Amino acid sequence: MTKSAKYPRVSVILPTYNRGWILRDAIDSVLVQDFTDFELLVVDDGSTDDTGEILDSYGRDIIVLRQGNQGVSAARNRGIAESRARLIAFLDSDDCWLPQKLTRQVAFFQSNPAARICQTEETWVRNGVRVNPKKRHQKLSGMIFEPSLALCLVSPSAVMIRRTLFGSIGVFDERLPACEDYDLWLRVSCRYPVFLIDEPLIIKRGGHADQLSKAAGLDKYRIQSLKKLIDSGQLSKSQQFAAAKMLQNKCIIFAAGCRKRGRRDEAQYYEALAGRFHVTEDR
Repeated sequence: MTKSAKYPRVSVILPTYNRGWILRDAIDSVLVQDFTDFELLVVDDGSTDDTGEILDSYGRDIIVLRQGNQGVSAARNRGIAESRARLIAFLDSDDCWLPQKLTRQVAFFQSNPAARICQTEETWVRNGVRVNPKKRHQKLSGMIFEPSLALCLVSPSAVMIRRTLFGSIGVFDERLPACEDYDLWLRVSCRYPVFLIDEPLIIKRGGHADQLSKAAGLDKYRIQSLKKLIDSGQLSKSQQFAAAKMLQNKCIIFAAGCRKRGRRDEAQYYEALAGRFHVTEDR
Protein backbone atom coordinates (compact mmCIF):
# COMPACT_ATOMS: atom_id res chain seq x y z
CA MET A 1 0.00 0.00 0.00
CA THR A 2 1.32 3.40 -0.93
CA LYS A 3 2.23 5.62 2.01
CA SER A 4 3.18 8.75 0.09
CA ALA A 5 1.26 12.02 0.24
CA LYS A 6 0.47 11.93 -3.50
CA TYR A 7 -2.86 10.65 -4.69
CA PRO A 8 -2.91 6.85 -5.09
CA ARG A 9 -3.80 5.31 -8.45
CA VAL A 10 -6.53 3.10 -6.96
CA SER A 11 -8.94 3.52 -4.06
CA VAL A 12 -10.24 0.26 -2.60
CA ILE A 13 -13.52 0.58 -0.70
CA LEU A 14 -14.48 -2.18 1.72
CA PRO A 15 -17.80 -1.78 3.59
CA THR A 16 -18.40 -4.02 6.59
CA TYR A 17 -20.97 -4.67 9.28
CA ASN A 18 -20.47 -7.26 12.05
CA ARG A 19 -18.14 -9.38 9.94
CA GLY A 20 -15.34 -9.73 12.47
CA TRP A 21 -15.36 -13.50 11.93
CA ILE A 22 -14.19 -13.13 8.31
CA LEU A 23 -13.03 -9.51 7.88
CA ARG A 24 -9.29 -10.17 8.17
CA ASP A 25 -9.33 -12.41 5.10
CA ALA A 26 -10.73 -9.59 2.99
CA ILE A 27 -8.36 -6.92 4.30
CA ASP A 28 -5.30 -9.13 4.05
CA SER A 29 -6.14 -10.06 0.45
CA VAL A 30 -5.90 -6.36 -0.43
CA LEU A 31 -2.72 -5.70 1.51
CA VAL A 32 -0.87 -8.54 -0.29
CA GLN A 33 -1.71 -7.27 -3.79
CA ASP A 34 1.33 -7.15 -6.07
CA PHE A 35 0.11 -3.71 -7.23
CA THR A 36 0.84 -1.43 -4.30
CA ASP A 37 -0.16 2.11 -5.34
CA PHE A 38 -3.54 2.07 -3.61
CA GLU A 39 -5.39 3.23 -0.53
CA LEU A 40 -7.72 0.92 1.37
CA LEU A 41 -10.76 2.56 2.95
CA VAL A 42 -12.71 0.28 5.29
CA VAL A 43 -16.13 1.68 6.16
CA ASP A 44 -17.42 0.27 9.45
CA ASP A 45 -21.19 0.63 9.15
CA GLY A 46 -22.00 0.60 12.86
CA SER A 47 -20.61 -2.82 13.80
CA THR A 48 -21.28 -4.07 17.33
CA ASP A 49 -18.93 -7.09 17.30
CA ASP A 50 -15.12 -7.05 17.45
CA THR A 51 -14.79 -5.28 14.07
CA GLY A 52 -13.47 -2.10 15.71
CA GLU A 53 -10.60 -3.90 17.46
CA ILE A 54 -9.71 -5.76 14.27
CA LEU A 55 -9.55 -2.55 12.27
CA ASP A 56 -7.48 -0.78 14.92
CA SER A 57 -4.91 -3.58 14.77
CA TYR A 58 -3.95 -2.60 11.19
CA GLY A 59 -2.72 0.83 12.19
CA ARG A 60 -1.83 3.07 9.28
CA ASP A 61 -2.04 0.28 6.72
CA ILE A 62 -5.72 1.06 6.24
CA ILE A 63 -8.02 4.09 6.44
CA VAL A 64 -10.96 3.46 8.77
CA LEU A 65 -14.22 5.36 8.35
CA ARG A 66 -16.85 4.81 11.03
CA GLN A 67 -20.55 5.63 10.88
CA GLY A 68 -23.86 4.53 12.39
CA ASN A 69 -25.57 1.63 10.68
CA GLN A 70 -27.01 2.98 7.43
CA GLY A 71 -26.67 0.02 5.06
CA VAL A 72 -24.18 -1.10 2.45
CA SER A 73 -25.11 1.59 -0.10
CA ALA A 74 -24.42 4.41 2.34
CA ALA A 75 -21.16 2.73 3.37
CA ARG A 76 -19.94 2.40 -0.20
CA ASN A 77 -21.01 5.97 -0.99
CA ARG A 78 -19.11 7.22 2.06
CA GLY A 79 -16.03 5.44 0.75
CA ILE A 80 -16.46 6.96 -2.71
CA ALA A 81 -16.81 10.45 -1.22
CA GLU A 82 -13.68 10.08 0.94
CA SER A 83 -11.52 8.34 -1.67
CA ARG A 84 -8.84 10.10 -3.69
CA ALA A 85 -7.95 7.93 -6.69
CA ARG A 86 -9.21 8.06 -10.26
CA LEU A 87 -9.81 4.31 -10.26
CA ILE A 88 -12.11 2.78 -7.66
CA ALA A 89 -12.50 -0.88 -6.69
CA PHE A 90 -14.92 -2.45 -4.23
CA LEU A 91 -14.53 -5.50 -2.04
CA ASP A 92 -17.31 -7.04 0.04
CA SER A 93 -16.15 -8.08 3.48
CA ASP A 94 -17.00 -11.76 2.95
CA ASP A 95 -15.02 -12.00 -0.31
CA CYS A 96 -11.31 -11.85 -1.05
CA TRP A 97 -8.97 -11.14 -3.95
CA LEU A 98 -6.14 -13.03 -5.59
CA PRO A 99 -2.85 -11.07 -5.48
CA GLN A 100 -2.92 -10.10 -9.18
CA LYS A 101 -6.39 -8.56 -9.17
CA LEU A 102 -5.44 -4.88 -9.10
CA THR A 103 -2.49 -5.37 -11.45
CA ARG A 104 -4.69 -6.94 -14.14
CA GLN A 105 -7.37 -4.27 -13.94
CA VAL A 106 -5.03 -1.28 -13.87
CA ALA A 107 -3.27 -2.73 -16.93
CA PHE A 108 -6.64 -3.13 -18.65
CA PHE A 109 -7.46 0.54 -18.18
CA GLN A 110 -4.02 1.56 -19.39
CA SER A 111 -4.62 -0.42 -22.59
CA ASN A 112 -8.24 0.72 -22.97
CA PRO A 113 -8.40 4.44 -22.18
CA ALA A 114 -12.04 4.76 -23.33
CA ALA A 115 -13.26 2.00 -21.00
CA ARG A 116 -15.13 3.13 -17.89
CA ILE A 117 -15.70 -0.15 -16.02
CA CYS A 118 -14.37 -3.68 -16.04
CA GLN A 119 -14.78 -6.75 -13.87
CA THR A 120 -12.99 -10.06 -13.49
CA GLU A 121 -14.21 -13.61 -13.38
CA GLU A 122 -14.67 -15.20 -9.97
CA THR A 123 -14.49 -18.46 -8.07
CA TRP A 124 -17.58 -19.34 -6.03
CA VAL A 125 -17.29 -20.91 -2.59
CA ARG A 126 -20.42 -21.85 -0.63
CA ASN A 127 -20.01 -22.91 3.00
CA GLY A 128 -16.36 -23.68 2.36
CA VAL A 129 -16.99 -25.80 -0.76
CA ARG A 130 -16.21 -24.67 -4.30
CA VAL A 131 -19.28 -24.68 -6.55
CA ASN A 132 -19.83 -23.97 -10.24
CA PRO A 133 -22.15 -21.10 -11.20
CA LYS A 134 -25.16 -22.00 -13.31
CA LYS A 135 -25.23 -21.00 -16.96
CA ARG A 136 -27.60 -18.11 -16.22
CA HIS A 137 -24.91 -16.55 -13.99
CA GLN A 138 -22.32 -16.53 -16.80
CA LYS A 139 -20.60 -13.17 -17.07
CA LEU A 140 -20.56 -11.40 -20.42
CA SER A 141 -18.47 -8.56 -21.84
CA GLY A 142 -19.67 -5.44 -23.60
CA MET A 143 -23.22 -4.09 -23.71
CA ILE A 144 -24.77 -6.39 -21.14
CA PHE A 145 -27.90 -4.43 -20.17
CA GLU A 146 -30.57 -6.79 -21.47
CA PRO A 147 -28.96 -10.01 -20.18
CA SER A 148 -28.57 -8.29 -16.79
CA LEU A 149 -32.28 -7.59 -16.35
CA ALA A 150 -33.17 -11.02 -15.00
CA LEU A 151 -30.43 -11.09 -12.38
CA CYS A 152 -27.23 -9.26 -11.53
CA LEU A 153 -24.29 -10.23 -13.76
CA VAL A 154 -21.79 -7.87 -12.14
CA SER A 155 -20.13 -8.55 -8.79
CA PRO A 156 -19.12 -5.54 -6.66
CA SER A 157 -15.95 -7.33 -5.51
CA ALA A 158 -14.93 -7.89 -9.14
CA VAL A 159 -15.30 -4.39 -10.58
CA MET A 160 -12.96 -1.49 -11.09
CA ILE A 161 -14.48 1.83 -12.16
CA ARG A 162 -13.19 5.15 -13.39
CA ARG A 163 -14.23 7.77 -10.87
CA THR A 164 -15.74 9.93 -13.62
CA LEU A 165 -18.41 7.29 -14.23
CA PHE A 166 -20.16 8.18 -10.98
CA GLY A 167 -20.56 11.72 -12.27
CA SER A 168 -22.51 10.33 -15.22
CA ILE A 169 -24.73 7.73 -13.57
CA GLY A 170 -24.73 8.57 -9.86
CA VAL A 171 -23.77 6.39 -6.90
CA PHE A 172 -25.51 3.58 -4.99
CA ASP A 173 -29.19 4.21 -4.18
CA GLU A 174 -29.37 4.40 -0.39
CA ARG A 175 -33.15 3.90 -0.47
CA LEU A 176 -32.65 0.27 -1.48
CA PRO A 177 -31.83 -2.04 1.46
CA ALA A 178 -30.85 -4.78 -1.01
CA CYS A 179 -30.26 -5.20 -4.76
CA GLU A 180 -28.48 -1.84 -4.75
CA ASP A 181 -25.77 -3.33 -6.96
CA TYR A 182 -28.36 -4.60 -9.48
CA ASP A 183 -29.71 -1.05 -9.60
CA LEU A 184 -26.33 0.59 -10.17
CA TRP A 185 -25.12 -1.87 -12.79
CA LEU A 186 -28.31 -1.44 -14.82
CA ARG A 187 -27.83 2.32 -14.78
CA VAL A 188 -24.27 1.77 -15.98
CA SER A 189 -24.88 -0.95 -18.55
CA CYS A 190 -27.75 0.82 -20.31
CA ARG A 191 -25.22 3.44 -21.37
CA TYR A 192 -21.73 1.93 -21.27
CA PRO A 193 -20.07 -1.42 -21.99
CA VAL A 194 -18.99 -3.46 -18.99
CA PHE A 195 -15.81 -5.29 -19.94
CA LEU A 196 -14.80 -8.68 -18.60
CA ILE A 197 -11.27 -9.83 -17.79
CA ASP A 198 -11.79 -13.55 -18.27
CA GLU A 199 -9.64 -14.63 -15.34
CA PRO A 200 -10.98 -15.62 -11.88
CA LEU A 201 -9.30 -13.08 -9.62
CA ILE A 202 -11.78 -13.00 -6.73
CA ILE A 203 -13.14 -15.61 -4.37
CA LYS A 204 -16.84 -14.97 -3.86
CA ARG A 205 -17.94 -16.60 -0.64
CA GLY A 206 -21.53 -17.28 0.35
CA GLY A 207 -23.89 -19.49 2.24
CA HIS A 208 -23.57 -17.69 5.59
CA ALA A 209 -26.63 -16.48 7.48
CA ASP A 210 -25.92 -12.72 7.17
CA GLN A 211 -25.58 -12.73 3.39
CA LEU A 212 -27.87 -10.03 1.95
CA SER A 213 -28.50 -11.98 -1.25
CA LYS A 214 -30.14 -14.76 0.80
CA ALA A 215 -32.90 -12.47 2.09
CA ALA A 216 -36.49 -13.22 1.07
CA GLY A 217 -38.47 -11.04 -1.32
CA LEU A 218 -35.54 -9.47 -3.13
CA ASP A 219 -37.50 -9.09 -6.37
CA LYS A 220 -39.43 -6.29 -4.65
CA TYR A 221 -36.27 -4.16 -4.83
CA ARG A 222 -35.46 -5.26 -8.38
CA ILE A 223 -38.97 -4.17 -9.41
CA GLN A 224 -38.42 -0.82 -7.71
CA SER A 225 -35.14 -0.41 -9.57
CA LEU A 226 -36.66 -1.32 -12.94
CA LYS A 227 -39.60 1.06 -12.46
CA LYS A 228 -37.26 3.91 -11.55
CA LEU A 229 -35.06 3.24 -14.59
CA ILE A 230 -37.99 3.03 -17.03
CA ASP A 231 -39.53 6.22 -15.63
CA SER A 232 -36.19 8.04 -16.01
CA GLY A 233 -36.60 8.21 -19.77
CA GLN A 234 -32.95 7.42 -20.44
CA LEU A 235 -33.48 4.01 -22.05
CA SER A 236 -33.54 3.40 -25.78
CA LYS A 237 -36.75 2.01 -27.26
CA SER A 238 -35.45 -1.56 -27.29
CA GLN A 239 -34.05 -1.23 -23.76
CA GLN A 240 -37.35 0.16 -22.49
CA PHE A 241 -39.27 -2.72 -24.06
CA ALA A 242 -36.95 -5.31 -22.49
CA ALA A 243 -37.02 -3.62 -19.08
CA ALA A 244 -40.81 -3.26 -19.09
CA LYS A 245 -41.23 -6.91 -20.05
CA MET A 246 -38.95 -7.99 -17.21
CA LEU A 247 -40.72 -5.71 -14.73
CA GLN A 248 -44.09 -7.13 -15.78
CA ASN A 249 -42.86 -10.71 -15.34
CA LYS A 250 -41.34 -10.00 -11.93
CA CYS A 251 -44.50 -8.20 -10.77
CA ILE A 252 -46.74 -11.12 -11.75
CA ILE A 253 -44.53 -13.65 -9.94
CA PHE A 254 -44.13 -11.46 -6.87
CA ALA A 255 -47.87 -10.74 -6.71
CA ALA A 256 -48.63 -14.46 -6.85
CA GLY A 257 -46.30 -15.00 -3.89
CA CYS A 258 -48.03 -12.23 -1.96
CA ARG A 259 -51.45 -13.76 -2.58
CA LYS A 260 -50.20 -17.16 -1.47
CA ARG A 261 -49.10 -15.59 1.83
CA GLY A 262 -52.34 -13.66 2.33
CA ARG A 263 -50.90 -10.21 1.54
CA ARG A 264 -53.79 -9.10 -0.69
CA ASP A 265 -53.13 -5.35 -0.75
CA GLU A 266 -49.51 -5.90 -1.72
CA ALA A 267 -50.55 -8.39 -4.40
CA GLN A 268 -53.03 -5.91 -5.88
CA TYR A 269 -50.35 -3.21 -6.02
CA TYR A 270 -47.97 -5.40 -8.03
CA GLU A 271 -50.73 -6.71 -10.27
CA ALA A 272 -51.69 -3.13 -11.07
CA LEU A 273 -48.06 -2.26 -11.71
CA ALA A 274 -47.75 -5.22 -14.08
CA GLY A 275 -50.78 -3.89 -15.94
CA ARG A 276 -49.28 -0.44 -16.19
CA PHE A 277 -46.15 -1.82 -17.85
CA HIS A 278 -47.94 -4.38 -20.02
CA VAL A 279 -45.98 -4.99 -23.22
CA THR A 280 -46.55 -7.06 -26.34
CA GLU A 281 -44.16 -8.36 -28.94
CA ASP A 282 -45.36 -5.65 -31.34
CA ARG A 283 -42.90 -2.81 -30.77
